[in-house]
Amino acid sequence: MQSSRLNTRLASAARAITATRAFHVSPPRSIVHNVKTVEEFQRAVAENDRVIVDCFAAWCGPCKAIAPILEKHSEDAVFKDRVHFVKFDVDELPAVTQALGVRAMPTFFFFKDGKKVDEMVGADPPALLEALKKVAA
Repeated sequence: MQSSRLNTRLASAARAITATRAFHVSPPRSIVHNVKTVEEFQRAVAENDRVIVDCFAAWCGPCKAIAPILEKHSEDAVFKDRVHFVKFDVDELPAVTQALGVRAMPTFFFFKDGKKVDEMVGADPPALLEALKKVAA
């Protein structure tokens, strides 16, 4: 009798542990917009006063290292409503890569009112923050 109660409790506990949940957690929406077409890129630059463009490659180690830092800055109240953050994979948009003159990754371009005002090459977090502050001003 003792054994059957224990088995019943164990079975009940196992069902509770393995039961599926009625909800799922979705990842937070990124504030850094990943553009996939030339038109999306052009629209992002034309329709926003201040734009930062992250030119990256999926295989680029420094790009992977600085991406979370850029994401964090995009959520910062100082930049969130003032700067539009865009990124694109240089291998997926070669026309944009060539038009911008990207030669190394990561490269960041800063636009104000549709005109390029600055650029930065490399994964340098302090320099990126300073450039962001400058374009947001």
